[in-house]
Amino acid sequence: MHLKTLQADVLRISDIYAAEHGIERSADWALLKIQEELGELTAEHLRMSGRARGAADAGKLGDEAADVLGMLLIYCDRANIDLEQAMQRKWLHWLTPKTAVPST
Repeated sequence: MHLKTLQADVLRISDIYAAEHGIERSADWALLKIQEELGELTAEHLRMSGRARGAADAGKLGDEAADVLGMLLIYCDRANIDLEQAMQRKWLHWLTPKTAVPST
């Protein structure tokens, strides 16, 4: 699975979902949804770790993590963030071997 392909699929699904449920997606909607979904992931994590009421469900934990990622992909599209480039710049550059400084 490639990130840009996943993002395109998530954007199509979001458009379908918003149309079917009459959701108005304002400029800050995606960022607010990330926060909402992160709260749901946190709540499920607390249930899984025995620090909140309710039945723990590992599948639900994964579902909530997927919601956070999906909303992040939508946010990045709306904010014109190329997430692949940002990941390369911020994280993946650490995998590139550093060139040794020649000794004199």
